[in-house]
Amino acid sequence: MEPAPSTLPPWPGFVGPILDVLANSTEVRRKDLSEQAVAGAGLTPEAAAEMLPSGKTTRALDRAKWAIMFLARAGYIEPVRRGIYSITAAGRAWNEQLERPITDLKSIERELGELWKLNTPSSGSETAPAPAGTAVAESTQTPTEQVEEGMERLREQLAAELLDKLRTSDPDFFEDAVVKLLLAMGYGGAEQRGKVTASTGDGGVDGVIDQDALGLDQVYVQAKRYSAGNNVGRPEVQGFVGALHGFGASRGVFITTSAFSQGALEYAHGVPTRIILIDGQRLVNLMIKYKVGVQVKTTYEVVEIDEDFFE
Repeated sequence: MEPAPSTLPPWPGFVGPILDVLANSTEVRRKDLSEQAVAGAGLTPEAAAEMLPSGKTTRALDRAKWAIMFLARAGYIEPVRRGIYSITAAGRAWNEQLERPITDLKSIERELGELWKLNTPSSGSETAPAPAGTAVAESTQTPTEQVEEGMERLREQLAAELLDKLRTSDPDFFEDAVVKLLLAMGYGGAEQRGKVTASTGDGGVDGVIDQDALGLDQVYVQAKRYSAGNNVGRPEVQGFVGALHGFGASRGVFITTSAFSQGALEYAHGVPTRIILIDGQRLVNLMIKYKVGVQVKTTYEVVEIDEDFFE
């Protein structure tokens, strides 16, 4: 099922609430200004809770932040002290001219974008451009959203390619890969105490991770390299639990490149033995997170003003 379309307005939709907050207050901290503008924007709880792909902040707060930046560059609000903003005379006059409710967000975006260009110092003869996202036809997203969603699309593409690689890999290679992943996640301690069991006579176990130097605390691993749609059912998970009992083990990890049936999930949840089921999507997400089978190609840095430096 496709998710419902977002009702969150683009960043110009926060211009009115920001000006209203400042029009009714002498000075407001930037953080409080963003939060009060979001609270006054009439958002649904779902829209207000939408997160950026990074999970570091909400889309609403990010868009309010960019609206503050555009208003300040236009001269409609100004920082009076570090991180403290007030409305200017020009901003108050412009705010009074805005019809309520504000529905023509494109004209606001166009006007503030033009003022950004006019008020941005340039080292050359040409006027410095406004940041990406100011053109009406370009996007309703802020530059932060464009960067993060671009990175998310790259990550999703990488995850799909990685899953294809695993599904077509040699079974022994796959078993070794999942053991290396668990070691990268911190299991096995600093000594990396983990191994792939022999391919025959393993009793349904493909790997063992020793949690202590003497091997008194062990985690057993089952790895199934299955194609998409060939889901792991309850009998296979039940067989793994039986193998754990045979080893006297209380914990195990069952990893597959496909998925688990509902019966398998319910069985694993109900047995006393601690069983973690990792399907193909979660597997590749973990491999990307812990840099197993992937490598960093390029690193992008997004920097911002250090307000403490100017204190």
